[in-house]
Amino acid sequence: QVNFVVCQLFALLAAVWFRTYLHSSKTSPFIRHVVATLLGLYLALFCFGWYALHFVIQSGISYYIMIIIGVENMHKYCFVFALGYLTVCQITRVYIFDYGQYSADFSGPMMIITQKITSLAFEIHDGMFRKNEDLTPSQKYLAVRRMPSLLEYLSYNCNFMGILAGPLCSYKDYITFIEGRSYQLQQSEANGKEDAKYEQTDPSPNIAVAQKLLICGLSLLFHMTITKTLPVEYNIDDNFRATASWPVRFFYLYVSLMAARPKYYFAWTLADAINNAAGFGFRGYDKNGVTRWDLISNLRIQQIEFSTSFKMFLDNWNIQTALWLKRVCYERATFSPTIQTFILSAIWHGVYPGYYLTFLTGVLMTLAARAIRNNIRHYFVQSPAVKLCYDIVTWMATQAAISYTVVPFVLLSVKPSFTFYSSCYFCLHIAGILVLLVFPLKRTQKGSTKHESVQPAWCRKLEEESLLQKNNYSTTNNSFSQKQEITCRYQVLKQ
Repeated sequence: QVNFVVCQLFALLAAVWFRTYLHSSKTSPFIRHVVATLLGLYLALFCFGWYALHFVIQSGISYYIMIIIGVENMHKYCFVFALGYLTVCQITRVYIFDYGQYSADFSGPMMIITQKITSLAFEIHDGMFRKNEDLTPSQKYLAVRRMPSLLEYLSYNCNFMGILAGPLCSYKDYITFIEGRSYQLQQSEANGKEDAKYEQTDPSPNIAVAQKLLICGLSLLFHMTITKTLPVEYNIDDNFRATASWPVRFFYLYVSLMAARPKYYFAWTLADAINNAAGFGFRGYDKNGVTRWDLISNLRIQQIEFSTSFKMFLDNWNIQTALWLKRVCYERATFSPTIQTFILSAIWHGVYPGYYLTFLTGVLMTLAARAIRNNIRHYFVQSPAVKLCYDIVTWMATQAAISYTVVPFVLLSVKPSFTFYSSCYFCLHIAGILVLLVFPLKRTQKGSTKHESVQPAWCRKLEEESLLQKNNYSTTNNSFSQKQEITCRYQVLKQ
C-alpha cells in the first residue's frame, strides 16, 4: 500500500512534467507514447515487482490474437482470453498465495487492463467489420477504424497515468489526447439562448487537480483516523451482537461501512487527478463557460453519500466500470442482458465468495427498491414538504440497504458473511422478497418502451452521457449540433 501511494504521487509529478515538457505542441505522438509506456512499466515494476510482467504478457498475447484472428471474431477471443487470464491470476493469488490480503495486489491493475483489452477489441470490431447503420450512437463514436500499432496498444494499456488504478478510458479518447486533439472549439449555452464560443486551445487543469487533491487529502485523513476505529468486522463480534440493541447495531453498520468508502474515494480521485494533471480528462465547457474535467471520473461522492435509491448509488459509484459493462455486455447480449451483465461483473471482480453474496443480495435489493419506487413514490411528490419527508426516509432505507448488502464484499468469506446475516435474521432479504410479493414490478410495454424499461437505469443514463461526450468533441458549429446538445442535456435533466 505504501508503494502504491508513493508510485501514484510520483505519477502525479510525472503527469505535470509530461504536460509541461512533452506537450503535444512540442513533442511528437511517438515520443509521448514511448515515455508514457516506459514510465508506466517502471511504476508497475517498482510497485509489484516481477508480477508486473503479467501486464505485458496479457497485453502482448491479446494483441497477437487481434492480429492473427482478424476483425470478424477477434473481440470474442480477446474477451475470453483476457477475462480468463485475469481469473487464473486471481485464483492463484487468493487460494495459493495469500487469502484475504487487503493490501494492493497486481490483480487490481490487471482488472483495468482487462477492461481496456476487451473494450478496444469490441471497438475495433465495430469500426472495421460491422456496418455503420448497425451501431448505436455511442458505438459509432467509439468505433476504431484502423488497427493500432503495438506501441499505441501498450501505451493505452500500460501508460503511467492509469496503470495502477485506472480509470478506464476509451481508446479513441486516449489517442485523441496523445495526439493533442482534445482541445477543440467548444460550444455551450449562454443565458439559455445565445451561444458563447470559447477558443482557448489548452485549458488549464490546475483548479480541477487542486480540488481533487483536496478531496484525496480529506479522504486519506478520514481513513487514517476514523476507519481504523470503526472496523467492519466488529459487526460480527459476539459480545457486540449479544449486548447492543437493534438501533445501535444498524447505526454502527452504517457508520462502519461509510468509513470503509474513503479508501476508494482516495484511490479513484487521485487517479483522476493524475490524468487531469497530464491534460487528459477534459470534457468541454458547461453553460457558464467553466471547464469540465470529468471525462473519465469514476465517482460522484456527494450523490453517493446522499443517494435516496439503489439506482442513484449505482449511477455514481465506479462509473467507468458501469460503462464497460454496458458497452461490452449489456447492449450486445442476445438474451437475458441483465443476467449476463451481472455474471460478467461478478467474474471480473474476483473469486472471493463474499463478492458473489453481495451481488446476489444486490439484485434482490435493487428489484425491491424499484418495485417500491414504481408503486408508491408518486403518492409523495405532490407536496414539497411530503416529498422532503419521503426523501429522508428513502435515504435512511437506502443507506441501511447498501451497508447490509456490501458487508460480504468487505468480509470476503462465506462464514463471517453468514454470521452477520444470520445475526440480523436475514431481515432485509426477507423484506425484499415480501416487497416483491406485495408490490410486483410493473409489466413493460411492447416495442421500444419495453426495451427501455428492461434496460438498467444506469445504462440509459450512460448512453445519454456518451452522446454528450460526442457533442463535446464535435468540431462543427451548425445549429443541428447545438440543438442535439440541448436535447441531450434536457434528457439528462429529465432523467
